[in-house]
Amino acid sequence: MYKTILIAIENSDADGTVLEHVQQLASLTGASLLLVHVADGWVARNFNESEEMKEDRAYLGKLQEQLAARGFVTRTQLAMGDPATELVRVAIAEHVDLIAMSTHGHRLLNDIIHGSTADRVRHQVAVPVLMIKKR
Repeated sequence: MYKTILIAIENSDADGTVLEHVQQLASLTGASLLLVHVADGWVARNFNESEEMKEDRAYLGKLQEQLAARGFVTRTQLAMGDPATELVRVAIAEHVDLIAMSTHGHRLLNDIIHGSTADRVRHQVAVPVLMIKKR
C-alpha cells in the first residue's frame, strides 16, 4: 500500500506524536521513511549554513539513527523556504505515497490570511495526507 512515507519534522515535541503513529503504519506496510524538515527562518533562507541549520541536520540525524535501530529504512532531507511549498516539492520529487504531519489547531489571523501549512499541503498533492493532532 505505502512504499515511502514523508514525515514532516518540526524539531518540536509534536514530532514524537507523528513518529509514533507512522512507525506503526510503516511496520504494517513495510514502507520506508523520509524525514523532512523545512528551515524557514530568515537566516535559513538567506545563508547557506546557519547554526540553526546545523542543529536541524543533527536532529534529523538523531531521529534517523533511532528509527534505523528499530529496523526502519530511513532517509532525511533538510529543505529551506516556505514549509508548505517545500514539503509539496519534496513529496513530488521523491514520489512518496503518503505525507504525515502534525497539526496544532487554529492560529487565528495567520491561518485566515495564509492558511495552515497542513491545509496548504493537502490541497496541493495527489497523495493522502495524514494529519495527526499534537498531544
